[in-house]
Amino acid sequence: MLEVLKALANDKRLLILEWLKEPTAHFPPQRDGDLVDDGVCALFITEKLGVSAPTAGEHLKVLSGAGLIRGKKIKQWVFYKRDEERIAQVKRMLHDDW
Repeated sequence: MLEVLKALANDKRLLILEWLKEPTAHFPPQRDGDLVDDGVCALFITEKLGVSAPTAGEHLKVLSGAGLIRGKKIKQWVFYKRDEERIAQVKRMLHDDW
């Protein structure tokens, strides 16, 4: 649970989770991978965040480590989408703990 709290304690990571909730509203169409089915290319997330690739990669790594998003490799790119089951589980855990 500590990993989840650390992941949620950053505005940029919260933005990523918000954007990935409705990827077609926040990202342009992709050449490879469907925004909804496959997730959003890390390059699009990096660009929208306005940070360097290593910084975005660290945010994505933290979110992945907490189980809040999943990465899927297509060709040489990694596409990210929310893990809705895990997010629902975290919401229940937080609600029960308070």
